[in-house]
Amino acid sequence: MSIQVQAPAEPATPLRWLGSVGVVLLTLAAVVLVAAVHVTQGTSSIGALDLLRLPFDGGDDEAARVLIASRLPRLLAGVAVGLALGVSGTLLQSISRNPMASPDTLAVSSGAYFAVAAAAAFGLTLPLPLSGLLALLGGLAAAALVLALAAGGRIGTTRLILAGSATALALSSLTNLLMILFEEETTGLFAWGSGSLVQSDLNAVVQVGPLILLTLAAAILAGHRLDILGLGDDTATVLGINVRRLRLWVTLLSVVLASAAVTIAGPIGFVGLCAPVIVRLLPASLPGVHRHRTMLPLAGLVGVLIVLGSDIALRAVLGGQAGVDVPPGVVTTLLGAAVMVWLARRYRDAGPTRQPPIVRIRATRSRAAFLIVVTACALSLAGAIFLGMLGGDTWVLGGDLANWLNGRTGRGLTYVLDQRYPRVLAAVLAGAALAVAGTAVQAVCRNPLAEPGVLGVTAGAGVGAISLLAVVPLAGIWSMSAVAMAGALAASAAVYLLSWRGGLSSDRLVLIGVGMQAACTALTVMIIVRADPWNTAMALTWLSGSTYGRVPVQLIPVALALLLATPLIAWLRRDLDLLALDEDSPRVLGVPLEPVRLAALAGAVLLTATAVSAVGVVGFVGLIAPHAARALVGARHARALPVAALLGALLVSLADTLGRTVIAPAQVPAGIVTALLGTPYFVWLLWRSRTQAHR
Repeated sequence: MSIQVQAPAEPATPLRWLGSVGVVLLTLAAVVLVAAVHVTQGTSSIGALDLLRLPFDGGDDEAARVLIASRLPRLLAGVAVGLALGVSGTLLQSISRNPMASPDTLAVSSGAYFAVAAAAAFGLTLPLPLSGLLALLGGLAAAALVLALAAGGRIGTTRLILAGSATALALSSLTNLLMILFEEETTGLFAWGSGSLVQSDLNAVVQVGPLILLTLAAAILAGHRLDILGLGDDTATVLGINVRRLRLWVTLLSVVLASAAVTIAGPIGFVGLCAPVIVRLLPASLPGVHRHRTMLPLAGLVGVLIVLGSDIALRAVLGGQAGVDVPPGVVTTLLGAAVMVWLARRYRDAGPTRQPPIVRIRATRSRAAFLIVVTACALSLAGAIFLGMLGGDTWVLGGDLANWLNGRTGRGLTYVLDQRYPRVLAAVLAGAALAVAGTAVQAVCRNPLAEPGVLGVTAGAGVGAISLLAVVPLAGIWSMSAVAMAGALAASAAVYLLSWRGGLSSDRLVLIGVGMQAACTALTVMIIVRADPWNTAMALTWLSGSTYGRVPVQLIPVALALLLATPLIAWLRRDLDLLALDEDSPRVLGVPLEPVRLAALAGAVLLTATAVSAVGVVGFVGLIAPHAARALVGARHARALPVAALLGALLVSLADTLGRTVIAPAQVPAGIVTALLGTPYFVWLLWRSRTQAHR
């Protein structure tokens, strides 16, 4: 006698009876409703009743002009951008089988934005189709680099996010450099860089809209193949799918959509991440909703809801003028950062990014070799300081410097050198502080790709500093340091608490830190454009890192932080050695994990916050210096810490000198130079890590 076990019935859901087509139609109805609300908002006094009278009695001519010239172009731009980004993110997540892939995390938007900004900086007035083609080429180049470094995103979420973050940072640095050097030609690009729906007419939507629809149709036609690809590369190959060709074409379709969105409204952040995630959260019991021929248009409609909803919320809370001043991409980025944090808490990365992959690091070296390295680094730093004092828009001689130290120079040289030495010392102190902080963060995270900036500490300090500058432009240095410290502490505490889930996962810590960094950057942009939409100089000074205008009193906080935090981290050196190995060894040997982590992170936060208050946001120093130190003297923190401090000071000092001298009298912020120098190193690190993972 056989017993048949009846499978339990799937739980009924409110949407199941609708079917996939019904869900799409319901979402479309929601889009229509949100669009009706969106078109009633604006800076003029024309309201909903005035617009409702237009079809019946002609209404007011003013209402018709406002509708056609301002509100309808803005509405259609939001629809086109949301549709393009929602579909683009879905395609990228499908081919990489990674829920955190999007045009933002793959630096597609940053690449497209850089291409458009470069054209504007060099005075090229391109018609819209050529501008869109240029954005497409920039986005394609960025996406190709990130996917190559991350092996398509299939061997680890952390690797994908870090590769995209590094590429986006490098492209942002290049864009900021162009805006600094060509300030008049790029006026207004800073706010546009966070996405703007302000449109003067319908030309952009009319010309780019058909391309978006055609690309969407092509993606839907490939939907069945994408469903098969979701079963795995081997299965798809057996079923006759050319996996490499399919990925190539789908990547091209995705980048075309993202570039079209940038052409219309600039890079509106994280819509391509949020929309697919929301669609994938729909219950699996809903028939056909997760098949690509349904999921793609549905994600596009959800993207429209996100863009229009963010714009509505922005103007409802801050007023109609905020729709002009504040980019809606700020709101979508904050939403996307929240989604990214949720994903990081839900998914665990399996990518092999914890082991230092780029150099052969010997655990021990002779004391003589260590002393030789320290002496060489100290002499190199002394030479960099000497060069920094000589170089600038006005070059001086060594004899002039000796006379200045003895108080025997004339008024002109005295003025030059009095202005120069605080800048040189600020670069040295900030570089050392960031390097020590990076060494501590990498040990706590057990991730050689981590740094204070990746964990949101730098961006949090930047939010505090920018907030104070916007409210009190003449704030004192101690107030600036205190507020920057508060911002860094708040960001780091949030990252740490959100990362804790029955233990501290290094992958989760990094991913949540990247989300926090994006949120803090969005808040910084909003503060700047609300305070003074056209004052990009204030923004770029902090976001790019600069020693310009530093005075001796500004060096005191970072010097005190080095005196306090460096001995603390050095005292924890043996615990950090064990902490960098794994989770179990420190416990077995009696190391109190959480107190050590908190103490090391507190020291890193103190160092980072004061460094930001001294020179602004300088990236990659906390990543490069610890790696180079371990390559030179081994992994023991007793030796790596002093060498990392010397190398960090050397890097920022040389970057500051180069920025002051290469295009003098114009200046390039030190943060941009370190990003441009650090990106190739980071790319090499990821490439070696990728090769090791494949092996």
